[in-house]
Amino acid sequence: MNWAEFFAMKGYAFYVWGSYGVALLVFAIEIMLIRNRRKQALRNLRLMRDEMGESV
Repeated sequence: MNWAEFFAMKGYAFYVWGSYGVALLVFAIEIMLIRNRRKQALRNLRLMRDEMGESV
């Protein structure tokens, strides 16, 4: 078996590599969403802390 045969996957390469590509894309999007949620949560906590400091 050579590399070309391996990457061709006996005719199923489109489905196999496409599945890997979609999974990688979903993981990348999930990481970006988690980072954005974390930033928003930290921003909200800072705002709450600042508001508490001013009102006391």
